[in-house]
Amino acid sequence: MTKAYDIVVIGAGHAGCEAAVAAAKLGKKVLLTTLHEKSIGMLPCNPSIGGTAKGHLVCEIDALGGIMGILADRAAIQIRMLNATKGPAVRSLRAQIDKEGYHQAMVELLKQTPNLTLAIGEVNGLLWEGQQITGVIFNGEQIDCHAVIVATGTYLSSKTFVGKEVKSEGPAGLPNACTLEQSFHDMEIEIRRFKTGTPARVDIDSIDYSQTEIQNGDDNIRAFSFLATQPIKNVCPCYLTYTNENTHQIIRDHMTESAMYSGLIVGVGPRYCPSIEDKVNRFADRNRHQTFLERESMSSREIYLQGLSSSLPAAVQDEFIHSIKGLEKADIIRFGYAIEYACINPLELLATLRHKKYHGLYCAGQINGTSGYEEAAAQGLVAGINAVREIDNLSPLILSRTNSYIGVLIDDLTTEGTLEPYRMFTARAEYRLSLRQDNADARLTPIGREMGLVDDHRYEVFQKKQAHLEKIRQMVTPKIRQEVAKQEHTLSEFITDHPTDLLDQITTEIKYAGYINREQSAINEIKRQEATLLSPEMDYSKVSGLRRESQIKLDQIKPLNIGQAARISGVTPADITVLLIHLRKQG
Repeated sequence: MTKAYDIVVIGAGHAGCEAAVAAAKLGKKVLLTTLHEKSIGMLPCNPSIGGTAKGHLVCEIDALGGIMGILADRAAIQIRMLNATKGPAVRSLRAQIDKEGYHQAMVELLKQTPNLTLAIGEVNGLLWEGQQITGVIFNGEQIDCHAVIVATGTYLSSKTFVGKEVKSEGPAGLPNACTLEQSFHDMEIEIRRFKTGTPARVDIDSIDYSQTEIQNGDDNIRAFSFLATQPIKNVCPCYLTYTNENTHQIIRDHMTESAMYSGLIVGVGPRYCPSIEDKVNRFADRNRHQTFLERESMSSREIYLQGLSSSLPAAVQDEFIHSIKGLEKADIIRFGYAIEYACINPLELLATLRHKKYHGLYCAGQINGTSGYEEAAAQGLVAGINAVREIDNLSPLILSRTNSYIGVLIDDLTTEGTLEPYRMFTARAEYRLSLRQDNADARLTPIGREMGLVDDHRYEVFQKKQAHLEKIRQMVTPKIRQEVAKQEHTLSEFITDHPTDLLDQITTEIKYAGYINREQSAINEIKRQEATLLSPEMDYSKVSGLRRESQIKLDQIKPLNIGQAARISGVTPADITVLLIHLRKQG
């Protein structure tokens, strides 16, 4: 292994892999480090990719030229369109994933990517001179580089908890990163502790499926990747069962033995993915909770008990699991656990995901306080692109709330911050009717092309699709448009012999034209504000007329444009007017 690279990526989870592949495709010499080969592209918790709003993120990653959508399609064993009976703005793809298949596909892709070196070991610390990153210490040796992307996931100074049993380790008993945190302290970067968890796994043949409800996938719906030519085959169902009052009583009787409730865990857990102890405690009026039984891999006997995340002692987990219908005789392969880990305050980052204080230092994924594979991969892609563009002295990629869920995600993190693991929802996007899964390519593939990540093949596929859509639009007469606008009709009733997904996309455009036009007017105003740039070096204490509170917040956030400044809590329209006057005076 050489001792100098353009970029070092720390961690080969979903954020790290996206970042490393993107940077390598853009021509940089990249070192991707991981503590253990099993950690590469690992899905340590739920065996799925996508879900509400998360499916949008995967499609956007794909549209920009990222890798998650392609690999998810390849490893999917079941796919469903969530919220299919609701409006198009909230419909989201969710695929059950073969975890081993996804991991193997990722390892293969990394090893075949030119300019990318994969190395097993621990990054012991960061190196910097003044405000510039200069390298890392990897396995005790100095590696020089121009930029570092920190994507440590849940491995940074992590601990696992099962009842009173506490171990210094990463997910699934893998090694954790023990020494890197000290560099953050030395650099005066704020460190927090967040928490997540995972349920027990049981043997596939020990379940009484007659006591459960079968949950099949959807046929003939689109895949995640815009390059896909065939629908995903549903090869494996999952099953639904429920907890009961007996289950809840067992948990209540042992609540103080849970690591979360005994005081052992100090990290903040995810509000929207609570443990079963949290559910029983917070929703005491509910007499049952859903539990989905999902296969982890077609090459594994493990069944994932979705909804039963727990840090109770193993003996208590054994008791409450066996109280659930269909699981009375389940053989438990491994018990659930909670995991606590170190992360940073994302308010210390620019919208490029570069640290405000240190040039060449980027952070992506759960290190930024997010939860979920999809949120991590989206940040990794942006960090990888921007690390390259900083090295090449090019203007950065800054995605907007108006053009992507990725833009919403990063804007929320860097403008508002988060006090708990952040999860994406469609409700977070003001313009969600315009930010649908089906048009992610129209919104973002031209941007990916401009960044250099969208190759000729993908761009040709994109152009053909857009030309086909335009051809269909030309076939829509005023009379057809009037009929399709009615609730009970779709475009496929009037125009045939064209792909269903394209007809459905134009049906949505027609039915929601009024709402989409209103959103577009608001989007145009936001774009106008975002076109007025602000320097990250601006000293707001010297802007005459700004209130002291606004000066402090603007200096903390360092917004990159007027649009971002206007979204900062406590910054008023009057403050924005003062800023605009200041900018005009400065020319």
